[in-house]
Amino acid sequence: MSEKSFASLGLSAELMRAIEDAGYSEMTDIQAEAIPHILEGEDIIGQSSTGTGKTAAFGIPGIERLRDDAGEDPQMLVLCPTRELAMQVSDELRKFSKYKEGVRIVAVYGGQNIDNQIRALKNGVSVVVGTPGRIIDHLHRHTLSLKSVRYVVLDEADEMLNMGFLDDIRYILGASPRERQTALFSATMPPPILRISQRFQREPHHIKGDDGQTAFELIEQFYCEVPRNKKSGCAGLLFKQSGAKRGLIFCNTKIMVDILTRRLCEMGLNACAIHGDMRQGARTQVMSGFKSGKVDLLVATDVAARGIDASDVEIIINYDIPEDVDYYVHRIGRTGRAGKQGASYTLVAGSGEFFDMANVQQATGVQMKEYILEGIDELPEEKKRSEGDKKPARANSDSRRRDSGAKSSARGEKKSSKAPTGTLTIDVGAEHDVQASHVIEALQKYGKVRREDIGKINIRPQQTTVDLPASKLDAILSAMQESNATVNDFLVQCAVVKNPE
Repeated sequence: MSEKSFASLGLSAELMRAIEDAGYSEMTDIQAEAIPHILEGEDIIGQSSTGTGKTAAFGIPGIERLRDDAGEDPQMLVLCPTRELAMQVSDELRKFSKYKEGVRIVAVYGGQNIDNQIRALKNGVSVVVGTPGRIIDHLHRHTLSLKSVRYVVLDEADEMLNMGFLDDIRYILGASPRERQTALFSATMPPPILRISQRFQREPHHIKGDDGQTAFELIEQFYCEVPRNKKSGCAGLLFKQSGAKRGLIFCNTKIMVDILTRRLCEMGLNACAIHGDMRQGARTQVMSGFKSGKVDLLVATDVAARGIDASDVEIIINYDIPEDVDYYVHRIGRTGRAGKQGASYTLVAGSGEFFDMANVQQATGVQMKEYILEGIDELPEEKKRSEGDKKPARANSDSRRRDSGAKSSARGEKKSSKAPTGTLTIDVGAEHDVQASHVIEALQKYGKVRREDIGKINIRPQQTTVDLPASKLDAILSAMQESNATVNDFLVQCAVVKNPE
């Protein structure tokens, strides 16, 4: 019997049957290293690249250790950085648990009706998979209890830190039983993750499925020098010349995702966009089309791409060079999976992007090969990108949402500009998928604010500000607090700042 055979683990017949149904034969490195320790109830830090089977590494032993007599509160909690990853993980865990009688798995995340989640949690649950913000929301509402949790998993912990969830992670771990088992999985190990481990884990085993480089062995990495005024066309031309049937293109900003997708479709490519400004239903539909093969090319931001689980992605194109080198590792890890070859191409336009590419090469230790793209001269020149396209992703999002809020509340600004104004701050923002319409709805519903009194709405990553009449701010604040106001289904805290007259 092979040392990497699942049969060597002594798992229950129900779980082995499910593993066989899922098509798993032998364990990957991270699975072979992690599963025995988790089965023994030990804490681990698992470091491994995207696509190496981390979900099975923590999910198989987690499902195996569920108790039949634990009551209706969850025994296992999995924290994920994005809704897409939470859905992917919950689907994977259901595959492993399908022959385990009485096991119920519930996913909770923003953008989904919270009342449906509350009903699902009330019916009894074995495993909860969710994003930190929505988990905390349920804790505040007392619709989720962690008192029976025996096993907590932090999946893609480095990405949760990048998205600003550090305080949320601390809160959730602090709210769970001290005598629990904690598994932390991450592709990279920055100092904040190690500090989380020191505080919340007990003598964890540090397991390396790989060092983030092993996946590179199956991925050919190229760079392609292109004219700035033909860059979008070059992305489409590159995909056509590669002969790939399925690919991913990454942009740094949401607005560039939309612009590029439109241009690719104009070139006759079957491309779709996915980013945080899209409603959950639309994102789910796009992902379903990509997984089924109805969509050939997916254009995405880094955050929206977390949790993308589609086999046979043959090509990754970095339309923009990522600002964080770790993102580069995550991006290209979407290809070259399950032993199959893949390729990544980084488009470079101008000397500044050559410097950015050099930084990526130095940090990863990989020398990209030059790829000569043919047919560039025949491509039409494109209009100059607007100033908004050049801003960082979050600034772009804020600007776009700010414009939306300002336009939708133009009448309010005009009427209230004669009187002193103040600012109401709300502790949710773009990272909670908040839009101007959500804010307006909450102010009218809970704060009893008239539509014409709502001024400029500025949505930042984790906070939103609204200009309102200074004379009414205190009353609005009291009304919001007393009514336990929610914005986009998130329970919120508010504060006021009265501007000088």
